Amino acid sequence: MVKKIEQPITGVEVVADAPPVEEPTAEIIHMHEKVERPEMLLGSTYKIKTPLSAHALYVTINDIVLNAGTQHELRRPFEVFINSKNMDHFQWIVALTRIISAVFRKGGDVTFLVDEMRSVFDPRGGYFKKGGRYTPSLVAEIGDVIETHLRSIGLLGPARPRTEINVAHEPKAKLKEVQVDEDDSGIPGDALHCSKCFAKAVVALDNCLTCLNCGESKCG
Repeated sequence: MVKKIEQPITGVEVVADAPPVEEPTAEIIHMHEKVERPEMLLGSTYKIKTPLSAHALYVTINDIVLNAGTQHELRRPFEVFINSKNMDHFQWIVALTRIISAVFRKGGDVTFLVDEMRSVFDPRGGYFKKGGRYTPSLVAEIGDVIETHLRSIGLLGPARPRTEINVAHEPKAKLKEVQVDEDDSGIPGDALHCSKCFAKAVVALDNCLTCLNCGESKCG
């Protein structure tokens, strides 16, 4: 289109649409099975000593750091290894470590492993850890180790205080009715199994059945 200019030109102004400014965006990497293993991983090793074996187990959990150096930096568990001089459980321990490592690399919420492993009970009976806390199986104690590690890297919040009754500090008058042979844990030999934590630690305190392991009481 041609437009005739009838007046002298006194100035020129160019108006143009400015191109949109593209803000730099960084791709946030989340944990999934296609994330390649780097040459070096950060790891922590935990020692498990049980009365079931003369040799300790050493659980090593290696973590991968995603989006390092950015505000989206995340530390996530990548793989787990369990070593011991005791070869009695070698086969199922190898299978367990491979399954757990596969779950770690799958990504998503992996905290469910803790509850799943704690719900495994040894048909031969569990054992009491140092301090008098009952552990239903070796698998459950490995679950405790995983929980400790997940809390240390921020995937789980701080541990809840456990409601436990320390037999050593209970008044002797409360244990008069249950003064029978005790094992090294201090739990009376005729204690019953608890319906909540499954520990054989239920005794009569003030005429009320109370679990010495988790504090569960029939009297509320």
